[in-house]
Amino acid sequence: MVESYKELLKGVHEIEILNSSEKDLQRISTERSLGLSTEEMLKIQGHFKKEGRNPTDIELEAFAQSWSEHCCYKTSKPILERTVFSIKAPQNICVISEDAGVVDFNKDYAYVLALESHNHPSALDPYGGAATGIGGILRDVVCMGAQPLALIDPLFFGPLDYPEGEVPSGVKHPSFLFKGVVSGIADYGNRVGIPTVSGMVYFDKSYVGNCLVNVGCIGIVKKDKIARSRAGNPGDIYVMAGGKTGRDGIHGVTFASAELDEDSEKKDIPAVQLGYAIMKEPLMHACLEINEKGLLTGMKDFGGGGLSCVASEMAHAGGKGAVVNIDKIQLKEEGLAPWEIWVSESQERMMLSVKPENV
Repeated sequence: MVESYKELLKGVHEIEILNSSEKDLQRISTERSLGLSTEEMLKIQGHFKKEGRNPTDIELEAFAQSWSEHCCYKTSKPILERTVFSIKAPQNICVISEDAGVVDFNKDYAYVLALESHNHPSALDPYGGAATGIGGILRDVVCMGAQPLALIDPLFFGPLDYPEGEVPSGVKHPSFLFKGVVSGIADYGNRVGIPTVSGMVYFDKSYVGNCLVNVGCIGIVKKDKIARSRAGNPGDIYVMAGGKTGRDGIHGVTFASAELDEDSEKKDIPAVQLGYAIMKEPLMHACLEINEKGLLTGMKDFGGGGLSCVASEMAHAGGKGAVVNIDKIQLKEEGLAPWEIWVSESQERMMLSVKPENV
Protein backbone atom coordinates (compact mmCIF):
# COMPACT_ATOMS: atom_id res chain seq x y z
CA MET A 1 0.00 0.00 0.00
CA VAL A 2 1.21 3.54 -0.76
CA GLU A 3 2.63 5.32 2.30
CA SER A 4 0.52 8.47 1.95
CA TYR A 5 -1.79 10.26 -0.48
CA LYS A 6 0.53 13.28 -0.48
CA GLU A 7 3.44 11.03 -1.43
CA LEU A 8 1.33 9.43 -4.15
CA LEU A 9 0.53 12.79 -5.76
CA LYS A 10 4.23 13.34 -6.43
CA GLY A 11 3.96 10.59 -9.02
CA VAL A 12 1.19 12.30 -11.01
CA HIS A 13 2.49 14.21 -14.02
CA GLU A 14 0.97 16.66 -16.47
CA ILE A 15 1.22 15.71 -20.14
CA GLU A 16 1.70 18.63 -22.54
CA ILE A 17 -0.84 18.33 -25.35
CA LEU A 18 -2.52 21.75 -25.58
CA ASN A 19 0.10 23.13 -27.95
CA SER A 20 1.09 19.83 -29.55
CA SER A 21 0.95 19.31 -33.30
CA GLU A 22 -0.80 16.29 -34.83
CA LYS A 23 2.61 14.66 -35.22
CA ASP A 24 3.43 15.26 -31.56
CA LEU A 25 0.05 13.92 -30.44
CA GLN A 26 0.58 10.70 -32.35
CA ARG A 27 4.09 10.42 -30.91
CA ILE A 28 2.65 10.71 -27.39
CA SER A 29 0.11 7.99 -28.15
CA THR A 30 2.80 5.70 -29.55
CA GLU A 31 5.38 6.29 -26.82
CA ARG A 32 2.84 5.72 -24.04
CA SER A 33 1.27 2.70 -25.82
CA LEU A 34 -2.14 4.39 -25.70
CA GLY A 35 -3.34 2.88 -28.96
CA LEU A 36 -5.18 6.12 -29.80
CA SER A 37 -5.39 7.47 -33.35
CA THR A 38 -4.44 11.03 -34.28
CA GLU A 39 -8.14 11.87 -34.60
CA GLU A 40 -8.82 10.57 -31.09
CA MET A 41 -5.85 12.48 -29.67
CA LEU A 42 -7.19 15.65 -31.32
CA LYS A 43 -10.57 15.09 -29.63
CA ILE A 44 -8.84 14.76 -26.26
CA GLN A 45 -6.80 17.89 -27.01
CA GLY A 46 -10.00 19.77 -27.85
CA HIS A 47 -11.60 18.70 -24.58
CA PHE A 48 -8.71 19.92 -22.47
CA LYS A 49 -8.46 23.17 -24.41
CA LYS A 50 -12.02 23.84 -23.20
CA GLU A 51 -10.87 22.91 -19.70
CA GLY A 52 -7.95 25.31 -20.06
CA ARG A 53 -5.36 22.83 -18.86
CA ASN A 54 -3.27 19.83 -19.86
CA PRO A 55 -4.34 16.33 -18.79
CA THR A 56 -2.53 14.34 -16.15
CA ASP A 57 -0.99 11.03 -17.11
CA ILE A 58 -3.79 9.26 -15.20
CA GLU A 59 -6.47 11.05 -17.23
CA LEU A 60 -4.77 10.32 -20.54
CA GLU A 61 -4.36 6.65 -19.64
CA ALA A 62 -8.04 6.50 -18.62
CA PHE A 63 -9.07 7.76 -22.07
CA ALA A 64 -6.88 5.11 -23.69
CA GLN A 65 -8.51 2.30 -21.70
CA SER A 66 -12.10 3.46 -22.18
CA TRP A 67 -11.65 4.22 -25.88
CA SER A 68 -9.94 0.94 -26.72
CA GLU A 69 -11.73 -1.49 -29.03
CA HIS A 70 -11.65 -4.02 -26.19
CA CYS A 71 -13.67 -1.77 -23.87
CA CYS A 72 -15.99 0.25 -26.11
CA TYR A 73 -16.27 -1.74 -29.38
CA LYS A 74 -15.77 1.48 -31.34
CA THR A 75 -15.58 -0.20 -34.75
CA SER A 76 -17.77 -3.26 -34.20
CA LYS A 77 -20.57 -1.67 -32.14
CA PRO A 78 -22.51 -0.24 -35.14
CA ILE A 79 -22.55 -3.71 -36.71
CA LEU A 80 -23.60 -5.36 -33.45
CA GLU A 81 -26.39 -2.80 -32.94
CA ARG A 82 -27.84 -3.64 -36.36
CA THR A 83 -27.61 -7.39 -35.76
CA VAL A 84 -27.10 -9.06 -32.39
CA PHE A 85 -28.26 -6.16 -30.18
CA SER A 86 -31.57 -5.91 -32.04
CA ILE A 87 -32.57 -9.52 -31.37
CA LYS A 88 -35.51 -9.73 -28.98
CA ALA A 89 -35.89 -12.97 -27.03
CA PRO A 90 -38.40 -13.36 -24.16
CA GLN A 91 -36.12 -15.77 -22.29
CA ASN A 92 -33.39 -13.14 -21.93
CA ILE A 93 -33.41 -11.70 -18.43
CA CYS A 94 -30.29 -9.58 -18.73
CA VAL A 95 -27.98 -9.55 -21.76
CA ILE A 96 -25.53 -7.24 -23.59
CA SER A 97 -25.46 -4.59 -20.84
CA GLU A 98 -23.73 -6.74 -18.21
CA ASP A 99 -20.56 -8.83 -17.95
CA ALA A 100 -22.44 -12.02 -18.87
CA GLY A 101 -25.83 -12.97 -20.24
CA VAL A 102 -28.58 -14.15 -17.89
CA VAL A 103 -31.24 -16.38 -19.44
CA ASP A 104 -34.38 -17.94 -17.98
CA PHE A 105 -34.00 -21.59 -16.92
CA ASN A 106 -37.02 -22.41 -14.76
CA LYS A 107 -39.26 -20.79 -12.14
CA ASP A 108 -36.47 -20.30 -9.61
CA TYR A 109 -33.21 -20.32 -11.56
CA ALA A 110 -31.48 -18.66 -14.49
CA TYR A 111 -28.36 -19.74 -16.28
CA VAL A 112 -25.50 -17.39 -17.04
CA LEU A 113 -23.36 -17.51 -20.18
CA ALA A 114 -20.15 -15.74 -21.15
CA LEU A 115 -17.74 -16.15 -24.05
CA GLU A 116 -14.68 -14.13 -24.98
CA SER A 117 -11.33 -14.36 -26.72
CA HIS A 118 -7.82 -13.99 -25.33
CA ASN A 119 -5.90 -14.03 -28.58
CA HIS A 120 -3.02 -11.57 -28.25
CA PRO A 121 -1.95 -12.58 -24.72
CA SER A 122 -1.98 -16.24 -25.82
CA ALA A 123 0.07 -15.41 -28.91
CA LEU A 124 2.87 -14.03 -26.70
CA ASP A 125 2.52 -16.37 -23.71
CA PRO A 126 0.27 -19.29 -24.70
CA TYR A 127 0.14 -20.88 -21.24
CA GLY A 128 -0.40 -17.67 -19.28
CA GLY A 129 -2.62 -16.03 -21.88
CA ALA A 130 -4.99 -18.99 -22.06
CA ALA A 131 -5.01 -19.45 -18.27
CA THR A 132 -5.95 -15.82 -17.62
CA GLY A 133 -8.59 -16.10 -20.33
CA ILE A 134 -10.22 -18.80 -18.23
CA GLY A 135 -9.80 -16.68 -15.11
CA GLY A 136 -11.50 -13.72 -16.75
CA ILE A 137 -14.49 -15.64 -18.06
CA LEU A 138 -15.04 -17.21 -14.63
CA ARG A 139 -15.12 -13.74 -13.05
CA ASP A 140 -17.66 -12.57 -15.64
CA VAL A 141 -20.05 -15.31 -14.55
CA VAL A 142 -19.38 -14.87 -10.83
CA CYS A 143 -20.05 -11.13 -10.94
CA MET A 144 -23.62 -11.92 -12.00
CA GLY A 145 -23.98 -13.84 -8.74
CA ALA A 146 -23.75 -17.22 -10.48
CA GLN A 147 -21.87 -20.38 -9.56
CA PRO A 148 -19.69 -21.42 -12.52
CA LEU A 149 -20.43 -24.98 -13.62
CA ALA A 150 -18.43 -25.69 -16.76
CA LEU A 151 -16.01 -24.25 -19.31
CA ILE A 152 -15.70 -24.50 -23.09
CA ASP A 153 -12.73 -23.70 -25.35
CA PRO A 154 -13.09 -23.28 -29.16
CA LEU A 155 -9.48 -22.88 -30.39
CA PHE A 156 -8.01 -22.00 -33.79
CA PHE A 157 -4.35 -22.43 -34.79
CA GLY A 158 -2.17 -22.73 -37.83
CA PRO A 159 -1.25 -26.28 -38.96
CA LEU A 160 0.95 -28.09 -36.45
CA ASP A 161 3.29 -29.15 -39.26
CA TYR A 162 3.56 -25.65 -40.71
CA PRO A 163 7.11 -25.06 -42.10
CA GLU A 164 9.22 -23.35 -39.43
CA GLY A 165 10.86 -21.06 -41.97
CA GLU A 166 7.51 -19.71 -43.17
CA VAL A 167 6.27 -18.55 -39.76
CA PRO A 168 6.18 -14.71 -39.78
CA SER A 169 8.79 -12.86 -37.76
CA GLY A 170 7.64 -12.28 -34.17
CA VAL A 171 5.04 -15.07 -34.34
CA LYS A 172 5.40 -18.35 -32.45
CA HIS A 173 4.99 -21.70 -34.21
CA PRO A 174 1.45 -23.17 -34.08
CA SER A 175 2.71 -26.33 -32.37
CA PHE A 176 4.20 -24.32 -29.50
CA LEU A 177 1.04 -22.22 -29.17
CA PHE A 178 -1.24 -25.26 -29.24
CA LYS A 179 0.60 -27.10 -26.45
CA GLY A 180 0.83 -24.01 -24.24
CA VAL A 181 -2.80 -22.94 -24.68
CA VAL A 182 -4.22 -26.39 -23.95
CA SER A 183 -2.01 -26.72 -20.85
CA GLY A 184 -2.96 -23.25 -19.59
CA ILE A 185 -6.68 -23.92 -19.90
CA ALA A 186 -6.42 -27.35 -18.27
CA ASP A 187 -4.23 -26.26 -15.36
CA TYR A 188 -6.27 -23.19 -14.44
CA GLY A 189 -9.56 -25.08 -14.66
CA ASN A 190 -8.21 -27.89 -12.49
CA ARG A 191 -6.98 -25.50 -9.81
CA VAL A 192 -10.36 -23.78 -9.47
CA GLY A 193 -12.30 -27.04 -9.78
CA ILE A 194 -14.31 -26.13 -12.89
CA PRO A 195 -14.21 -28.72 -15.71
CA THR A 196 -13.82 -28.00 -19.41
CA VAL A 197 -16.70 -30.04 -20.84
CA SER A 198 -16.73 -28.97 -24.47
CA GLY A 199 -14.59 -27.34 -27.11
CA MET A 200 -13.02 -27.71 -30.51
CA VAL A 201 -9.67 -27.28 -32.21
CA TYR A 202 -9.42 -26.11 -35.81
CA PHE A 203 -6.20 -25.90 -37.79
CA ASP A 204 -5.78 -23.70 -40.85
CA LYS A 205 -2.95 -21.63 -42.29
CA SER A 206 -5.08 -18.47 -41.98
CA TYR A 207 -4.48 -18.64 -38.20
CA VAL A 208 -0.67 -18.80 -38.39
CA GLY A 209 -0.30 -15.05 -37.91
CA ASN A 210 -2.83 -14.78 -35.11
CA CYS A 211 -4.29 -17.71 -33.19
CA LEU A 212 -7.82 -17.47 -31.81
CA VAL A 213 -8.25 -18.58 -28.20
CA ASN A 214 -11.92 -18.48 -27.24
CA VAL A 215 -13.09 -19.43 -23.76
CA GLY A 216 -16.60 -19.70 -22.40
CA CYS A 217 -18.33 -20.45 -19.13
CA ILE A 218 -21.83 -21.41 -18.03
CA GLY A 219 -23.16 -20.94 -14.50
CA ILE A 220 -26.38 -21.09 -12.51
CA VAL A 221 -27.98 -18.44 -10.27
CA LYS A 222 -31.17 -18.05 -8.25
CA LYS A 223 -33.33 -15.42 -9.90
CA ASP A 224 -33.64 -13.45 -6.68
CA LYS A 225 -29.83 -13.42 -6.27
CA ILE A 226 -28.82 -12.03 -9.68
CA ALA A 227 -26.11 -9.40 -9.12
CA ARG A 228 -25.66 -6.35 -11.32
CA SER A 229 -22.43 -4.81 -12.55
CA ARG A 230 -23.16 -1.35 -11.20
CA ALA A 231 -22.78 0.86 -8.16
CA GLY A 232 -25.75 0.57 -5.83
CA ASN A 233 -27.01 3.47 -3.76
CA PRO A 234 -25.59 6.95 -3.06
CA GLY A 235 -23.15 6.61 -0.17
CA ASP A 236 -22.32 2.97 -0.84
CA ILE A 237 -18.69 1.89 -0.54
CA TYR A 238 -16.44 0.39 -3.20
CA VAL A 239 -14.58 -2.61 -1.76
CA MET A 240 -11.76 -4.16 -3.78
CA ALA A 241 -11.43 -7.88 -3.05
CA GLY A 242 -8.92 -10.52 -4.07
CA GLY A 243 -5.37 -10.24 -5.33
CA LYS A 244 -2.88 -7.40 -5.01
CA THR A 245 -2.12 -4.90 -7.78
CA GLY A 246 1.11 -4.98 -9.77
CA ARG A 247 2.55 -4.02 -13.14
CA ASP A 248 1.29 -7.12 -14.94
CA GLY A 249 -1.33 -6.52 -17.59
CA ILE A 250 -0.68 -2.80 -18.01
CA HIS A 251 -2.02 -1.70 -21.42
CA GLY A 252 -3.63 -5.09 -21.95
CA VAL A 253 -6.68 -3.57 -23.66
CA THR A 254 -4.68 -1.39 -26.03
CA PHE A 255 -2.35 -4.29 -26.83
CA ALA A 256 -5.38 -6.45 -27.70
CA SER A 257 -5.91 -4.47 -30.92
CA ALA A 258 -2.25 -3.99 -31.82
CA GLU A 259 -0.59 -5.80 -34.69
CA LEU A 260 1.87 -8.48 -33.63
CA ASP A 261 5.39 -8.00 -34.97
CA GLU A 262 8.98 -8.99 -34.24
CA ASP A 263 9.17 -6.48 -31.37
CA SER A 264 5.97 -7.61 -29.63
CA GLU A 265 7.63 -10.14 -27.33
CA LYS A 266 9.97 -7.49 -25.96
CA LYS A 267 7.73 -4.43 -25.72
CA ASP A 268 4.29 -5.98 -25.15
CA ILE A 269 4.96 -8.89 -22.77
CA PRO A 270 4.13 -6.69 -19.71
CA ALA A 271 0.60 -6.41 -21.16
CA VAL A 272 0.07 -10.14 -20.55
CA GLN A 273 -1.65 -10.72 -17.22
CA LEU A 274 -0.37 -13.18 -14.63
CA GLY A 275 -2.96 -15.65 -13.37
CA TYR A 276 -3.14 -16.94 -9.81
CA ALA A 277 -5.77 -19.67 -9.73
CA ILE A 278 -5.11 -20.52 -6.07
CA MET A 279 -6.37 -17.02 -5.19
CA LYS A 280 -9.32 -17.25 -7.60
CA GLU A 281 -10.92 -20.33 -6.05
CA PRO A 282 -11.56 -18.87 -2.56
CA LEU A 283 -12.35 -15.45 -4.09
CA MET A 284 -15.20 -16.94 -6.11
CA HIS A 285 -16.63 -18.69 -3.06
CA ALA A 286 -16.35 -15.55 -0.93
CA CYS A 287 -18.10 -13.36 -3.51
CA LEU A 288 -20.92 -15.86 -3.98
CA GLU A 289 -21.39 -16.26 -0.22
CA ILE A 290 -21.51 -12.49 0.29
CA ASN A 291 -24.06 -12.19 -2.50
CA GLU A 292 -26.15 -15.05 -1.09
CA LYS A 293 -26.34 -13.19 2.24
CA GLY A 294 -27.65 -10.07 0.51
CA LEU A 295 -24.68 -7.90 1.48
CA LEU A 296 -23.95 -6.54 -2.03
CA THR A 297 -25.55 -3.73 -4.00
CA GLY A 298 -23.35 -4.42 -7.04
CA MET A 299 -20.38 -6.49 -8.18
CA LYS A 300 -18.02 -6.37 -11.15
CA ASP A 301 -14.75 -8.07 -12.00
CA PHE A 302 -11.45 -6.35 -12.74
CA GLY A 303 -10.92 -7.04 -16.42
CA GLY A 304 -9.62 -4.90 -19.27
CA GLY A 305 -8.51 -1.44 -18.15
CA GLY A 306 -8.30 -2.46 -14.50
CA LEU A 307 -9.45 -0.01 -11.85
CA SER A 308 -9.86 2.73 -14.45
CA CYS A 309 -12.67 0.85 -16.15
CA VAL A 310 -14.29 -1.07 -13.30
CA ALA A 311 -14.71 2.01 -11.09
CA SER A 312 -16.01 4.25 -13.87
CA GLU A 313 -18.22 1.62 -15.55
CA MET A 314 -19.92 0.64 -12.28
CA ALA A 315 -20.51 4.28 -11.37
CA HIS A 316 -21.79 5.17 -14.85
CA ALA A 317 -24.12 2.15 -14.96
CA GLY A 318 -25.55 3.19 -11.61
CA GLY A 319 -25.96 6.83 -12.65
CA LYS A 320 -23.49 8.00 -10.02
CA GLY A 321 -19.97 9.26 -9.48
CA ALA A 322 -17.29 7.78 -7.25
CA VAL A 323 -14.26 8.79 -5.21
CA VAL A 324 -11.45 6.23 -5.45
CA ASN A 325 -8.62 6.25 -2.91
CA ILE A 326 -5.86 4.55 -4.86
CA ASP A 327 -3.40 5.15 -2.03
CA LYS A 328 -5.25 2.42 -0.08
CA ILE A 329 -4.78 -0.27 -2.71
CA GLN A 330 -2.63 -3.24 -1.73
CA LEU A 331 0.36 -3.51 -4.09
CA LYS A 332 2.53 -6.43 -5.18
CA GLU A 333 5.62 -4.24 -5.30
CA GLU A 334 6.81 -0.78 -4.36
CA GLY A 335 7.28 2.07 -6.80
CA LEU A 336 4.16 1.82 -8.96
CA ALA A 337 3.20 5.16 -10.46
CA PRO A 338 -0.40 6.28 -9.81
CA TRP A 339 -1.33 5.74 -13.46
CA GLU A 340 0.05 2.19 -13.29
CA ILE A 341 -2.14 1.43 -10.28
CA TRP A 342 -5.10 2.94 -12.15
CA VAL A 343 -4.81 0.78 -15.29
CA SER A 344 -3.10 -2.39 -14.02
CA GLU A 345 -4.89 -5.57 -15.09
CA SER A 346 -3.54 -7.75 -12.29
CA GLN A 347 -5.76 -10.80 -12.02
CA GLU A 348 -8.06 -12.28 -9.39
CA ARG A 349 -9.67 -9.00 -8.29
CA MET A 350 -13.33 -8.08 -7.83
CA MET A 351 -15.02 -4.77 -7.08
CA LEU A 352 -17.93 -4.87 -4.66
CA SER A 353 -20.51 -2.16 -4.02
CA VAL A 354 -21.57 -2.40 -0.37
CA LYS A 355 -23.70 -0.39 2.04
CA PRO A 356 -21.50 1.28 4.70
CA GLU A 357 -23.03 -0.79 7.49
CA ASN A 358 -22.15 -4.01 5.64
CA VAL A 359 -18.47 -3.30 5.03
